[in-house]
Amino acid sequence: MEQRIIFSRNLQTELATAISECEHDRLFVLTDTQTVKFCWPVIKNFYRLKEARLITIGNSDTSKNLESLTHVWNELQRNGATRHSCMFNLGGGMVTDLGGFAASTFKRGIDFINIPTTLLAMVDASVGGKTGINFGGLKNEIGVFNEARFVILNTIFLQTLDDENIRSGYAEMLKHGLISNNRHWAELIGFDLATHDLSRLQNMVQASVQVKEQIVSQDPYEKRLRKALNLGHTMGHAFESLSLSRKKPLLHGYAVAYGLVGELYLSTIKAEFPTDKLRQTTQFVRNYYGRPAISCDDYQDLLALMRHDKKNTAGIINFTLLADVGDIRINQTATDEEIMEALDFIREG
Repeated sequence: MEQRIIFSRNLQTELATAISECEHDRLFVLTDTQTVKFCWPVIKNFYRLKEARLITIGNSDTSKNLESLTHVWNELQRNGATRHSCMFNLGGGMVTDLGGFAASTFKRGIDFINIPTTLLAMVDASVGGKTGINFGGLKNEIGVFNEARFVILNTIFLQTLDDENIRSGYAEMLKHGLISNNRHWAELIGFDLATHDLSRLQNMVQASVQVKEQIVSQDPYEKRLRKALNLGHTMGHAFESLSLSRKKPLLHGYAVAYGLVGELYLSTIKAEFPTDKLRQTTQFVRNYYGRPAISCDDYQDLLALMRHDKKNTAGIINFTLLADVGDIRINQTATDEEIMEALDFIREG
């Protein structure tokens, strides 16, 4: 069944519509310890949610694990969920990823609806059907493709976010601009992330989601075109996994922003990506995200993590690169020396 994305202006009405179109015997709402405090109060008094049963998990990416997944399954089972139940995932990407996986596997699959509450989840995690958990120190190691019945996007929840989390989500929007067109990319690097005008951001979110939606609809299982969405993520996931292993988690978008710089550098030397656009994008990232806390002593660990990436074949590190904004080159490779050069550029370039 095709996923419906609702760009919401009236949250209560649109949520009621989604519930009425998902036949169910019981409703569940999955939150984390932050969204239960800041976001659940926004909707908990809606008439259609009066009977919903609440399930809460931890609120950081370290909670995106087998223990939290088991807790959700146990709560569904304990509260009488059946194959005809429905679950709302109210939260950021961790909640929509883990909740989507829990719903997809409980009783061989129950309906779920995503209500993303972070910018990152709105433009990335909640759309496109990727669900899963981290495992064995690796990001999203276990999961399935399964789309939510509905994704309800309402920027009212962005008022609960701090500056770092706005920036984290914006990195995925920047990626969408880079794989889209020059006008979209230029608008994104011209936006003042320090003040982030939320009304303008809402329109930019809609444009960003439409880029992802268009790609996913053509290639739902990431055989070819969807690999465009991996730009920045081969290096980004390595930065993220390294930070998790050191118990100093790096926000996903910050890791992706650093990955974009490194992979655009590779694009410049491997696919002749224009150096002026590399410079402009890099300057934007430096201004708003700084630089990652890595040294050359970390390079071998980062290379090992890149080799573990799900996108690889036979241990060969796979990149999505660009010949220009919107000119995508999937299934690209680079030598260890070239990758280390890119890591140097991220740190010092």
